[in-house]
Amino acid sequence: MIPAPTLRAAGMVTLVVAALLGSAYALGRSLVPTEAPPRSTGITASVNSPHYADQPPADDAPATASPSPTPDGDSHPPNGTGDGPYGSRVSTGSEQIALTFDDGPDPRYTPQVLALLREHGVKATFCVVGQNAQDHPDLIQAIVAEGHTLCNHSWSHDITLGKRSPDAIRADLLRTNDAIRAAVPDARIAYFRQPGGAWTYPVVSVCEELGMAPLHWTVDPSDWQAPGAAKITNAVLSEVGPGSIVLMHDAGGDRTGTVDALQRLLPTLLDRYRLEAMPTGTT
Repeated sequence: MIPAPTLRAAGMVTLVVAALLGSAYALGRSLVPTEAPPRSTGITASVNSPHYADQPPADDAPATASPSPTPDGDSHPPNGTGDGPYGSRVSTGSEQIALTFDDGPDPRYTPQVLALLREHGVKATFCVVGQNAQDHPDLIQAIVAEGHTLCNHSWSHDITLGKRSPDAIRADLLRTNDAIRAAVPDARIAYFRQPGGAWTYPVVSVCEELGMAPLHWTVDPSDWQAPGAAKITNAVLSEVGPGSIVLMHDAGGDRTGTVDALQRLLPTLLDRYRLEAMPTGTT
């Protein structure tokens, strides 16, 4: 038989251990949120953030809100001369407004956009995806024939392109330029727009090395979300101003709302501003 004093001592030890374990558990619970904070969708109209429908999960998205340090430790934009992320351009540099159309060309919507621009005598800038340029060379030819400016928008709309090596970025941009020039051999490709606006030091450096200026935007009506023509129209008119670069889409989904909005926007914008394509510097 175990003596009573020994049993009492064992019981005391058990109580102490249980109390310590309970305290530790309570402390651990207090350090864990009872409800996980909402995850960012990456969708925003900000000029400094990604936004597209194929935006990767927030944990994997490249950061674009502020430049990373350059090799010499300077955190200022490395090459670009604009005021956007990493020195990308967010202004036409004049009083004129620039309409830009991303993700095409698309055989359904690009011709409708071109027809409206032609009807109103407006020149715009088309940021084309290499795969689409390869599949629809006739539309690349039509864009150039009607006096619009071309912009490289990567081979496959790769939002993570800026996280790749400079060699991989260079190969992607060159492949896209080659697809454009297969349709229009003498095409002037003066700009590159990073998909999702996910700019990085390497992608800006490479695009400028290849003779293209990094092109961002000022006004983003989030038309890729297909909110309807009225919302697209109101968003543009409420945000646009002298020198604005307006981001819209002629591919990548149902762009009926964008086309309808453009019908409403063009007369109003022309009453207030002069609309021009982004300048290429050469003809």
